[in-house]
Amino acid sequence: MHPTPPRHAINLLDKSALIEQQWSPRVVAEMNDYQFKVVRIAGEFIWHARPETDEAFLVLAGTLRIDLREGPVFVQPGELYVVPRGVEHRTAAEGEAHLMMIEPRGILNTGHEGGERTATNDVWV
Repeated sequence: MHPTPPRHAINLLDKSALIEQQWSPRVVAEMNDYQFKVVRIAGEFIWHARPETDEAFLVLAGTLRIDLREGPVFVQPGELYVVPRGVEHRTAAEGEAHLMMIEPRGILNTGHEGGERTATNDVWV
């Protein structure tokens, strides 16, 4: 028996607008062991790396700056950037940006750095 498919598409901008706090990723869908998360950001995040997984960022609104040790990458709405596993990076936005992140279930937003910016996992919006 096959699972029942959803009856509607997920509007990522509508979902990200429901998030009250910046830097608090919220799950909107799952596929196999991966989660699709939306988040609102402004300012700079902390430097971190994820040795166990790549991390994908799809910009929905605003401009995402991904700082790498080699220099920044700017990602515009409709563009995707994948940070390879183990690469130290920091996300940032002047003004506000809305993003979708794609990563395995259970991965913390701060990698192994921890700290006050670590968001609770598996919170759906």
